[in-house]
Amino acid sequence: MNTGEDTQGLRKIADFSRLISLFILVLHFYLSCYSAFEAWGLKTGITDRMIANLARLSWMQGILKPKLASLLFLAVSLLGVKGRKDEKARQDSIKVYLTSGLISYVFSYLAFYLKTDISLVTGVYILLALIGYLLLLTGGARLSRLIRDQMSTDVFNSENETFPQEERLLENEYSINLPTRYQLKNTTRPGWINIINPFRSILVAGSGGAGKTYFVIRHIIDQQIKKGYSMFLYDFKFDDLTRMAYNKLLAYHGHYAVQPAFYVINFEDLSRTHRCNPLAPEGMEDITDATEASRTIMMGLNKDWLKKQGDFFVESPINFLTAVIWFLRKYEDGKYCTLPHAIELMQIGYWELFTVMETVEEVKVLINPFVSALRNNAQAQLEGQIASAKIALARLASPQLYYVLSGNDFSLDINNPEKPKLVCMGNNPQKIDTYGAVLSLYVNRMLKLINKKDKLKCSLIFDEYPTLVANLITTISTGRSNLISCTLGIQSIEQVKKEYGAEQAEIIAGICANMLCGQVSGDSAKKLSETFGKILQDRQSLSINSSDTSVSRSTQMDYAIPASKIATLSSGEFVGLVADSPGVKIPQKMFHAELQNDHEGIAREEADYVNLPEIRQVSAEDVEVNYLRIKKEVRELVKSELEKLPKKDEADKAKGKGKKDRKKEVKNGKQVFKKDKRTPSM
Repeated sequence: MNTGEDTQGLRKIADFSRLISLFILVLHFYLSCYSAFEAWGLKTGITDRMIANLARLSWMQGILKPKLASLLFLAVSLLGVKGRKDEKARQDSIKVYLTSGLISYVFSYLAFYLKTDISLVTGVYILLALIGYLLLLTGGARLSRLIRDQMSTDVFNSENETFPQEERLLENEYSINLPTRYQLKNTTRPGWINIINPFRSILVAGSGGAGKTYFVIRHIIDQQIKKGYSMFLYDFKFDDLTRMAYNKLLAYHGHYAVQPAFYVINFEDLSRTHRCNPLAPEGMEDITDATEASRTIMMGLNKDWLKKQGDFFVESPINFLTAVIWFLRKYEDGKYCTLPHAIELMQIGYWELFTVMETVEEVKVLINPFVSALRNNAQAQLEGQIASAKIALARLASPQLYYVLSGNDFSLDINNPEKPKLVCMGNNPQKIDTYGAVLSLYVNRMLKLINKKDKLKCSLIFDEYPTLVANLITTISTGRSNLISCTLGIQSIEQVKKEYGAEQAEIIAGICANMLCGQVSGDSAKKLSETFGKILQDRQSLSINSSDTSVSRSTQMDYAIPASKIATLSSGEFVGLVADSPGVKIPQKMFHAELQNDHEGIAREEADYVNLPEIRQVSAEDVEVNYLRIKKEVRELVKSELEKLPKKDEADKAKGKGKKDRKKEVKNGKQVFKKDKRTPSM
């Protein structure tokens, strides 16, 4: 008990034990070196008779036994010592004292092998034994000052923030499995990230260099092609992932029931690109398809409009482009229904354009506000409504884009059971705004075609998803039952907010059930930390006084992966969550691990990749001829329709269907609709 009397009693016992230890040691010196003591005159008859009785004890005979007995009593005395605790006391120095003292104390008997005077031998022996004894005493005293319950040296609390993770490999026909190494307390263990239900979508986040592509996306591509997925791949840095997908298809083509076709869309190397019309008439079933296509194009070209949807000067250009697209869809059953034709048709003068478009009954409602503005001479309003559309679309008026967008090598139904496809579309970081709008159109048109029942399992992989304007929320939410897997690569939630707005970003982050996150910072790291939740962690505190230490230990709930930890992850180190399915439960869904890559194996594999095949020989003249052909077709379309109008009016008049109110004059604009002629008089 820690009372004053007990403390004094313990001190007396320690002092008495040390005194016994010294007595035994001195007695040993006298007995083992009796000749020297006799020569020095340090003996008497009385002491010799007293010591003679003690010398008969077995533990006092010889050299080693009495020294060990003395050492034992010294150790007992040191057990009761409570020196003032010293934070600077270190184990290393104490070990030096104890080790050197023990060596000197035990091996001091070697002095008896010296061939010299007995007095000198005795002096050396006693000196070495006493030095060893004092070193042991000093080391033992310092050991009592050492803080036995040392505080943890884990300054970043890394050991406390470890937790058990999934170590089983769980595979099925759809799964994606990534090997890992993770820390559990002070041990490193193997583990697995098992994405057994990729149809609940996968969000891969991480700043540049965090390893999204190298450690995650490349393995998703590899394993999904190996398991027979049809695939759409958005390759932001064309052609890194495209070349990999092509070579994986060559390796695993036998895993498909029907051999899939491989298609590439890019706007840089026209000899290695297929051609595809995203506004193909067979995919434009009603005017809502034209509206969605128009909205996608305009939002892609003007990303700030995403946050202004509903504004008059945002919706007007969209409606105008919708009218143009739907007119082309209805004209001769979609003969000229392509984006290049739409862009060229918009460049026609207002009166000619509106006059021609009014020939399609369904388009009249859409262009009525524009016609009214023109007839009422509201030129400023009209330019505000239309010019923003024309200016934005003018950026797409390049021969290269016209060439790719006006062809029809394949359709976008990538998960068609009879004609499965792997479609790769490449962007260029230097031309994001231009190419991104067109690729967004491809993506949105594709989403309309694939999210249907009785289709093949398919994978949509978007590297740097925020560079597109593609509404994946509906597909992620409803495509699960149609076996559509979405993988979104982003740098941070802030990046998605910048492009799509806070509301869209929150929805996208919230509906992705599988999440793998590399190094991110700011609000992204904070929200991820909150998503991962808290675990039970140990806490301890140390109180030091003159004679004792007090250690207090407790447990409390704290963040399993703090935001600061997420902000300092190394390349290839990921945190996240995975989703399970009713048939396969995963108790340990959360992970904080380093993904394992066979770097040498990947390097050898990439060295053996074959290049993308050349699709066709395309010359600059071919591209220019196609460009001029589209312009010519639009001019002939307008001319042909304008020539038909008088004949139609004559036929209507003969049937008694002439309109008396057709003769209308707009004085300010000096435009006249004559009775028998719809073309404006300039």
